[in-house]
Amino acid sequence: MSCLFCKIVEGAIPSTAVYQDELCYAFADINPKAPVHVLVVPRAHIDSLHDTGANHRALLGHLFWAATEIARQKGLGQGYRVVVNIGEHAGQSVDHLHLHLMGGRPMAWPPG
Repeated sequence: MSCLFCKIVEGAIPSTAVYQDELCYAFADINPKAPVHVLVVPRAHIDSLHDTGANHRALLGHLFWAATEIARQKGLGQGYRVVVNIGEHAGQSVDHLHLHLMGGRPMAWPPG
């Protein structure tokens, strides 16, 4: 598989692991946009949130649960943002579903 995030999950490309379990792998973003910027990805390859179906409901919930657990571990109780970019127009640059967990500073709105 030529997917960048699949290679990271497999360990073929080094990353700074933040959290992992049987369903997901979370690692530090190499180009962080906040003091804490973690990517949470499913171990199974799914191109984007748009490509999920009813059979992915439990996995999607698990990804958000993992992001919340990481936020707790990182001490982000004052607030954090979880972002999912879907498609090129939204800024998705890697075709593998992933959540951006960002925090550690005040966030502005609107984001884009």
